[in-house]
Order: sequence, then structure tokens, then C-alpha cells
Amino acid sequence: YGGMGLDFSYNIAVAEELGNIRCGGIPMAIGVQAGMTTPALTRFGSDELKKQFLVPTIAGDLVACLGISEAGAGSDVANIKTTAVKKGDEYVINGGKMWTTSGCQADWMCLLANTSEGPPHRNKSLICLPMNLPGIHVAKKIDKLGMRSSDTAQIFFEDVKVPSKNLIGEEGKGFTYQMLQFQEERLWGVATVLTQLETVIQETIDYTRQRKVFDQSVLHNQAVHFHLAELATEVELLRSLLYRTVALYVEGNDVTKFASMAKLKAGRLARQVTDSCLQFWGGMGFTSEVLVSRFYRDLRLMSIGGGTDETMLSIICKYMETLPTK
Repeated sequence: YGGMGLDFSYNIAVAEELGNIRCGGIPMAIGVQAGMTTPALTRFGSDELKKQFLVPTIAGDLVACLGISEAGAGSDVANIKTTAVKKGDEYVINGGKMWTTSGCQADWMCLLANTSEGPPHRNKSLICLPMNLPGIHVAKKIDKLGMRSSDTAQIFFEDVKVPSKNLIGEEGKGFTYQMLQFQEERLWGVATVLTQLETVIQETIDYTRQRKVFDQSVLHNQAVHFHLAELATEVELLRSLLYRTVALYVEGNDVTKFASMAKLKAGRLARQVTDSCLQFWGGMGFTSEVLVSRFYRDLRLMSIGGGTDETMLSIICKYMETLPTK
């Protein structure tokens, strides 16, 4: 279908390199295209669907977005309200999606919707939804604190009709498919953050080395260079967790626990590193002229998007409870 046929470790290598882009929005948008909207289609979609949606998405001819979150259901995926009711050979979609990355420019959406009245984990399906169909309304581009180079949309559906052949895999398996996609999404986010945090620390070292306070460089203060050394150590520990998780994933293991741990740590470390480094930049750190202030805003999303810190903790706790007691 136009891909290179490489394993997931190569996705992570690309994500780390994209972290060198001096903002969070562009790596995130590419991540949506490569690791959030397409994995389920790749694994479970029909050949016809792959030719229609996957091939041009891989080629970069189509922009994809992921329709999961709603105004009343962010990390609580099971609580989404959007419905896709089957009528003949079509689904009729009603509802809405919120916080949709690339939603203002997307050509198609990987939509999660309720397709039956069954239990919340078995009544959802993923559907390839062209965004030019009648009844799809992009209500607004959301004005955000950070990630401002990436458009985020609120979208409504009013009696949108889509062919039933656009269903990805089996009906009722959408929640399961989405949970698999989430693991790759979270690991991609960790990988991009690693490089960004390294850049922030290094630029802070360079700035505090040349910035003079009370006739000596800021970096000469032991409290400053010790704290930067601690932050650099934390970044390397996160890298080790990421690489271990990716290696297990490539071998076919369930890495939900480790991916959740890495996502949790990345979100918290992003806040810690950017806040600490911005402080060492002093007044200059509070301007829009330096990278640390941009990453301070952009990387705050890491603890929210793709599952909040609290959601990651809940997942980790559930896996710990399955461990045998000593």
C-alpha cells in the first residue's frame, strides 16, 4: 500500500528525529497521520478501504484526523455518545467530536461511534469517514494555549450517510481496535518529547553559561548545574523505558502497562523540565523569543492528550492488580 514494511521501531526512530523540529505541533500532526489514524485501518481494514484511504494517506495526498474525543468524553472513551445507525447499506451518523487534531483540513476521519445499544466496550466501531459528506460541520478552529501551529477542530455530524463498507474490521470491535492504536500513539508522543527535552536542557546550559548574574555565570551556581544534571538523567531513564517497551512491542507483547508508564513519565517530565529551564532563563524565558517558552506551552499537552496522567495511573494500577501476590 506504499509503506516501507518496516517494524514499529522505525516509527520511533522517525518520531525522535521529528523532535528536532522547534515546535510541538508539527511532530504531533505527523504522528496523527502515521500512528493514530492509520494503524487500525492497516491491521483490520479491507483491501478496498486500504486502497481508498490508506494508500493516499501514506503518500501524503490525503490528510487524516482521528474522531474519538467528545465534549463529555475525553480520556473516558467508553462514554462517547456519537452514533452510527445502520440503515440498509449505509450508516447514518449523528453527534460530534471535540479536540480533533488536523480536523479543519482533514480529508477523512477515523471515526469511533456507537453502532449498537450493547455494553460500552462492545458497541463501538471504527469507520472511515470522508470529511466532504453532507451533514459534516466543522464548527470552529479551537484557540489553544500551545500547539498553535496545529489546527484543532470541533466537529458536528447531522444525519451523515456513509457506506457500510467503510467499516474498519468487525462491527463492535472499535473500542478494542482503538486501544491498540493508543499504545502506538502514546509511544510516538514519548519519543518526540525525548528529543525536545534534550534540546531545552542543552539550550538552557548554553544560555546560563553566558548569562552573568552577580559577576558570574548562572551555570556556575551549583544549584543550577546540579538540577540540570538531574533533569538530563531523568530524560535518559525515560529513553531506556521507551526502548524497552518498543522492543517488547516489536516482539508481539502486550505493552499497555509500560506504554502507560512511559506516557505518564513523559508528561510529568515535560512539565518539570520546561518549568525548571524557563526559570533559569529569567525574564527572557517569559518572552516568545526563545524556544523554552514555546515548549513550556506546547509540551503541556503531553499530560492531557492521548489519555491524561490520571488515566495512565488507572491503567497501571489495573495491571499491577493482576500480578500474583507473594
